[in-house]
Amino acid sequence: MKADEVAHYLQNNPQFFEHYADLMAQIAIPHPHSGRAISITERQMLALRDKNRQLEAKLVELIGFGEDNDAISEKMQRLAVALITAYTFQAVIHTLGYHLKEDFSIPQVAVRLWSLPAGERDDLPEFAAVSQELQVFAETLTHPFCGSTSGFETSTWFGEASVNIRSQALIALRSGGGTIGMIALGAYDMERFYAGMGTLYLDRLGEMASAAIARTLGTA
Repeated sequence: MKADEVAHYLQNNPQFFEHYADLMAQIAIPHPHSGRAISITERQMLALRDKNRQLEAKLVELIGFGEDNDAISEKMQRLAVALITAYTFQAVIHTLGYHLKEDFSIPQVAVRLWSLPAGERDDLPEFAAVSQELQVFAETLTHPFCGSTSGFETSTWFGEASVNIRSQALIALRSGGGTIGMIALGAYDMERFYAGMGTLYLDRLGEMASAAIARTLGTA
């Protein structure tokens, strides 16, 4: 008989070892690590221990993910409270920059808005000209863009640090059903913002920033 035929027979005849119980103690198979011969029962115990170790490692990993998410949620809450208490546009911009850099360790943060509301200073970097192509790109974003700065004019938004930026996240700012601007987050690490990464917290950041900016500029 071939090996797969034996396996098939045992699978379909589980009562075999009930009829030949003493056979379990007589059969010896190689130990998976030392090479010495052991019984099937001992081999099964080793397999169960290995499986338990794998499950324990997976549990530790899941606990770690949960702790990381809890920490991020606390930071997002601090940012949300700070944005609520920011009563001017410049206070909102300062709050965003401070919390994203200090709490989230994002090296560079830049904001651009498409139009200048009445009464605002036109010399602020947030109201610098943005190409029509980028505005159209922001309009098409259903989720934040994460990846390289190559080919994006946003690579120049970070001033002297622009030459060292290796990855970025671009978040559309929206109000009243339309796109009013964009947040660009820049990192020196190529793996900080990468294509395919989760964007749940970036989505929430965009919603909070959009609401705060629209409120302080009177465009909500």
